[in-house]
Amino acid sequence: MINLHATVLGEGQPFLILHGFLGMSDNWKTLGNKFAEAGFQVHLLDQRNHGRSPHTPEMNYEVLATDISDYCQSHNLKNIILLGHSMGGKAAMLAAGKYPDLIDKLIVVDISPKYYAPHHDQIMEGLTALENQDLTSRKDAEDFLAKFVKDAGTRMFLLKNLYWKTKEKLALRLNLKVLKETIEEVGAALPAEFKFEKQTLFIKGGKSNYITKDDEPLIAQHFLNSEIQIIPNAGHWVHAEKTKDFYDIVLRFI
Repeated sequence: MINLHATVLGEGQPFLILHGFLGMSDNWKTLGNKFAEAGFQVHLLDQRNHGRSPHTPEMNYEVLATDISDYCQSHNLKNIILLGHSMGGKAAMLAAGKYPDLIDKLIVVDISPKYYAPHHDQIMEGLTALENQDLTSRKDAEDFLAKFVKDAGTRMFLLKNLYWKTKEKLALRLNLKVLKETIEEVGAALPAEFKFEKQTLFIKGGKSNYITKDDEPLIAQHFLNSEIQIIPNAGHWVHAEKTKDFYDIVLRFI
């Protein structure tokens, strides 16, 4: 068992939020505060090998799902709302299938249970190169990463992982070595036999191709009481691009 780092906001029914691949709990702080104000006890988790949580050689959805169960047991959390984005969404799906008694409602953001081929090559190359630089300012880091990652929004998301390891040296809050070694696991399909019968909401960005029309039968097969809501004009980071629409949809559901 590992001790996941978490930021806890507010009081009320436990509401756990899981970030995506190469993200961290801070990505969800704005929405976390809003859900806390709405009367929930929000737990923003750093998943293993991300953020301030422990670095381990194991990285797959089985251990990520177990981490969620362990966290709930160690903090005596029951009847939780569980939300996950992208990689966090897959971890949340599997946790729901394995530990249904823990969960009241499930929210999955822009990901389906299917297999996804690795598609982060350029980003991983850029982060690896960045990690090997002697960077003394965040501006230097952004300028360097721009050689590999052209989209400014994606760069800013990735650079949230930077922190001052010493007074002079910047480093990344990622176990980059293990994440590169286990990149196939991030896209792995979830087990064919698992099912979850409680209320489940899938949220898709209208401009994202992570959930397609062809995925809907697979989602219905695994999640017997599910619905899919589409937020128009939003990509994969739908919660960041359309924060108010996202918040309103989730609040109505929970």
